[in-house]
Amino acid sequence: MDWKSSLEALKATLPQEEPPTQESNNEPTGNTAATRQPRLDIILDKKGRKGKAATIVAGFTIADNEIEAVSAKIKQSLGTGGSARGGEILIQGDKRKEVLAALSAMGFKARII
Repeated sequence: MDWKSSLEALKATLPQEEPPTQESNNEPTGNTAATRQPRLDIILDKKGRKGKAATIVAGFTIADNEIEAVSAKIKQSLGTGGSARGGEILIQGDKRKEVLAALSAMGFKARII
């Protein structure tokens, strides 16, 4: 038996995968949960922080662990601190435009309020 026939015999024992549907071919690559998200709101908040600004991203409907992953990507790309709690992302400082650009690059729809 040569290697080609051995490979064909091995392929025959593997379960068959379904070919991708046309719907999945039309979706952009990346986070598919992000494409189904409603529009996110980017807000500047200074209350309760002794006058210091904080950028808040609200309106997520994905799981908390996915929000933490998005938060980590944004914080790393901007080189700033922040947190993800209660379905919101908090970024230290007035970074509204930068956060909007980062979220758009990830496939989220967002607006600055």
